[in-house]
Amino acid sequence: MDYIKAFLIGGLICAAVQILLDRTKLMPGRVMVLLVCTGAVLGFIGVYEPFVKFAGAGASVPLLGFGNVLWKGVKEAVDKNGFLGIFLGGFKASAAGISAALIFGYLASLIFEPKMKK
Repeated sequence: MDYIKAFLIGGLICAAVQILLDRTKLMPGRVMVLLVCTGAVLGFIGVYEPFVKFAGAGASVPLLGFGNVLWKGVKEAVDKNGFLGIFLGGFKASAAGISAALIFGYLASLIFEPKMKK
């Protein structure tokens, strides 16, 4: 049942983002930033953590979840290091995900033939 719930919630998030991309003139990069910031704000007000407990990976994997991870990392680092935690926390909390994206992106560029758009 957890897999079905994660699939449905993650699919609803992706569908909502696709509708936003199709119905507005927002560029994909701006929509991605909007999702990350929304996840951080929802984490700040305490709404996103119960949502993650309910939806599991369906809520933690999309970019909303990345924003929430950044917020949690900054919050913990500020509690531990003070003002300096604002700059350290997000990177420490999301280092594994960012590293994986860079490594797998590089490996994909070695396997496939990258082309510039004209």
